Amino acid sequence: MTSQTTTISARSFDREFAEPASAGAAVKVRGLSKSFGAQNVLRGLDLHVGAGQFVAIVGRSGCGKSTLLRLIAGLEIPDAGSVAFADRPPGAAGAVARVMFQEPRLLPWAKVLANVEVGLGAERGRADAKRRALEALDAVGLADRAQDWPSVLSGGQKQRVALARALVSRPRLLALDEPLGALDALTRIEMQRLLENVWRREGLTAILVTHDVSEAIALADRIILLEQGAVALEVAVDLARPRHRGSHEFGRLEETILERLLGGGGHVRTADHPDNDRELR
Repeated sequence: MTSQTTTISARSFDREFAEPASAGAAVKVRGLSKSFGAQNVLRGLDLHVGAGQFVAIVGRSGCGKSTLLRLIAGLEIPDAGSVAFADRPPGAAGAVARVMFQEPRLLPWAKVLANVEVGLGAERGRADAKRRALEALDAVGLADRAQDWPSVLSGGQKQRVALARALVSRPRLLALDEPLGALDALTRIEMQRLLENVWRREGLTAILVTHDVSEAIALADRIILLEQGAVALEVAVDLARPRHRGSHEFGRLEETILERLLGGGGHVRTADHPDNDRELR
């Protein structure tokens, strides 16, 4: 099956690659390809993420979601193509992006505050390092746990520390590789709200990889569905924030994406005209 692109939006990939007034970084991916041995994971993929935008990437296991995120964040080297950040030279991901993984990856021998300071990298020796780490902990609601050991924290609290560690260096792009996948349902919703609040307050660009379509709709401005290493569907989420999962519009969007994910016969309901079906040609 050949993966084809259908965009449910009037937005154009070729809009001007400019940096609006935002703390976030605009990202442009061109012709990105990546293979591991004989397995072609990404195939000539194009993607534009506007500064300050929240984009979610969904798809079946093995479709290339995490590989794409790692390439954007500079953790992998592409076989072909490029990742560019507006007003930054090639290879600038290390100075722009921070990654939050499914596992918090905290140092068990370091207290919470010291774990957050790790996110400062070479700046850890600065006189204001502890102040910045405390500010990051305060932003995620854990300033009072600064001197605790990671072992006494819950799973959700550990992920809050991981988020603080990602934020402390004041990145312009937050790359989220299924960071909430191991949390219980209630904690996951609480963390979704925290991520949205942090994103809105800081003005960051955020790219989220998730298997949870409901989570993608709750958080993202746009949802990108990958199939066989290429963009198969792009959905603009034009719902007011905060999003209400029980609303009719939310349910229609979820149905649209799930229908394609589950192989709904090549038809999807469009976001612009939800009562019409469009064949994916």
